[in-house]
Amino acid sequence: MAKANPLQEQLLKAGLVKKSKVAEVAREQNKARHAKGPSGPGEIQLEAERARAEKAERDRALAAERKAQARIAELRAQARQIIEDRKVPRTGESEYRFTADGAIRTLLVDADLRRKLSSGVLVIARLDDRYELLPRAAADKVRERDASMIVLDHGQEAGTAPSAATSEDDAYYARFQVPDDLIW
Repeated sequence: MAKANPLQEQLLKAGLVKKSKVAEVAREQNKARHAKGPSGPGEIQLEAERARAEKAERDRALAAERKAQARIAELRAQARQIIEDRKVPRTGESEYRFTADGAIRTLLVDADLRRKLSSGVLVIARLDDRYELLPRAAADKVRERDASMIVLDHGQEAGTAPSAATSEDDAYYARFQVPDDLIW
């Protein structure tokens, strides 16, 4: 039996408690004194762990979003650099009109540039608030990085499969001469 405290001994001598009850209380006190910490994690610890996991997940999502935005900015900068490096100098007094952002825009070109634009050899690309002419190879590189910078590309439409009716119509209308004043 574990050593009883003086109060327990006095109660036992007075006959107010039984020896078995004193032994049981002594065992419980001994267990309480020598017991290790709580066996499972407490509710506070679980809540703290859950909050840590949520914060880590938010941080990962935020980092991924920042990385994606940085990648988009990098690709846009590369496209801008390609346009600056590969732009074709414009000469001429003939107006070439095209639509961009729901408005009709105009570039001054000569007959050779007009022919190249209509055949798809040259492409019109937007650079800030101005428009530049690019060769097809450079336009393809820009399109890979940021397709929204390409404004007009007649060769892209030619890359799709032409319908038989369209080619028949083109052959029919090729016989007719287009007046000079209808070219825009």
